Amino acid sequence: MTNITDAPLLLDVRDLSVDFVSPDQPPAHALEKVSFTLREGEILGVVGESGCGKSTLMLSLMRLLAPAGRIVDGQVVFREQDLLDLTEPEMAQVRWKNISMIFQGAMNALNPVRTVGDQIAEAIWQHYPVSEKATVAARVTDLFEMVGISTNRQSQYPHQFSGGMRQRAMIAMALACTPQIVIADEPTTALDVMVQAQILDLLSELCEKLGVAVLFVTHDLGVVAEICDTVLVMYGGVVAEYADVDTIFNNPRHPYTQELLKAFPDVSNLNGSKLASIPGYPPRLNALPPGCRFAPRCPAVFERCHTAQPRPQQVGPHHQASCYLLEAQ
Repeated sequence: MTNITDAPLLLDVRDLSVDFVSPDQPPAHALEKVSFTLREGEILGVVGESGCGKSTLMLSLMRLLAPAGRIVDGQVVFREQDLLDLTEPEMAQVRWKNISMIFQGAMNALNPVRTVGDQIAEAIWQHYPVSEKATVAARVTDLFEMVGISTNRQSQYPHQFSGGMRQRAMIAMALACTPQIVIADEPTTALDVMVQAQILDLLSELCEKLGVAVLFVTHDLGVVAEICDTVLVMYGGVVAEYADVDTIFNNPRHPYTQELLKAFPDVSNLNGSKLASIPGYPPRLNALPPGCRFAPRCPAVFERCHTAQPRPQQVGPHHQASCYLLEAQ
């Protein structure tokens, strides 16, 4: 983790809202007024339960939403340019060259009938079509070395790679065009603990070495504590809390963040006490409760919580939380 508060600003997401529409259902409000910033060299962890909007947020930034998805409000400002104002051909030049993505499930993300080396080379050709073949081949070799894959495996196919090696190949592909931002959507899913640790170390090392900023989506709070600088806690499509990683773990202010941390297994617990859980279920995004989206499950709920969704408020230096309990504090 690095000190990133004074680093140059790369990405400024302002009040981003996304709906999913269906002809026979009310619209699902997948994101509502989500705001955060990302600076050079920063690793920002995005956490929350399944269905909270993490992956929708990442796909929105890349403008890769499914046809039913609609960005209904907000701005995604990358180096003073709102990406939502770009035409699709202009946005296609931003993808991979400026902002790239490591998708969930490396086996499904790689083409099974093409060699891994060719697939990484293709990412380069897409953005640098006049590049010499030898130049591209040398770049692919450099990328294999960078992520710790033997260069003589470039001609192998995805099924010949282990899960960890496939994920390394996906990282190489994400870095192929030297982007400033890498979106990592649960990149360690389905990997064993040892391989997961290796992938996390690799991402952290490359981030520091290359100055790349990372948006890291995960369910695993242990991963967040290990490699992230800042944390965005999401619930039901809104931002519950946003702060540096030490503040989130040592002084969480939103009831959801507090309950989420209680539900994280404590390996030092040897007395056999029951693992805590959050009662109830996340909200249906097309049938949201009135008021705060966490109110039906919140242990500190009171009357005002049922009136309107609270907006994020400053509760400390570089620390925001969306909770009515904090207004009088």
